[in-house]
Amino acid sequence: MSNRILAVVPARYGSTRLQCKPLMEMGGRPLLSWVLKGLSGCNVDDIAVATDHEDIAALARKEGFEAIMTPSELPSGSNRTAWVARRKSADIVLNVQVDDPMVGPDMIDPLVEALGKSRDIGVALLAKRIENADEVSNPNVVKVVFDRNMRALYFSRSPIPYERNKGAAYFKHIGPYCYRRQFLLEFDSWPQTPLEKIESLEMLRILEMGFDILCVESKRDTIEIDTQEDVLAFEKYLREHGDELPWLKK
Repeated sequence: MSNRILAVVPARYGSTRLQCKPLMEMGGRPLLSWVLKGLSGCNVDDIAVATDHEDIAALARKEGFEAIMTPSELPSGSNRTAWVARRKSADIVLNVQVDDPMVGPDMIDPLVEALGKSRDIGVALLAKRIENADEVSNPNVVKVVFDRNMRALYFSRSPIPYERNKGAAYFKHIGPYCYRRQFLLEFDSWPQTPLEKIESLEMLRILEMGFDILCVESKRDTIEIDTQEDVLAFEKYLREHGDELPWLKK
């Protein structure tokens, strides 16, 4: 029996760096529209936008997708995703970041497949080998180390591992989170943990609570939109490489 897959795009209005980021236009369309365009080609059964603002909901509906209003006080995208998951039928729930306009089937489908095959795992995410050395020391790039079975050992904003001896390979977490629905709802009920608070990384809560996280390697990188520089980088990518990713064509 196949799993029913729900993809949720948490899209809140407020942002510390880019006000109303989901509605920002880049490459001729709003950021949220790019994300939904990429998701529409993925092997998912249901797509919903979780938002606290009617303008964002209106855009989602105009694009032909369901919009679900969530309380503005919810602290994170995972909380918004869980809010939706409690109200919809699904076996596997994706939390797809609204700041990732390059998400597509080559990322989503292998992630869902890997979690589906790992019956003892409640959550999976993507890891990409770092090719730009500047990202290793950038605290906005979340690094991850994992064991030989691709299960996460730790996440950090600091460089991990520490390169005492030459030869370190650095990986970063990118893109969506993929949960079994029941695990997501349990995660949503847990209080924040000490390491999570220190690093401001939700995935550390799962590790601190003693659960495994499956890492799935992605061969393709992405551009996450957090600053105006990221907007310019994405627009430059579209001009130079957009035709390489069919779901990014206008």
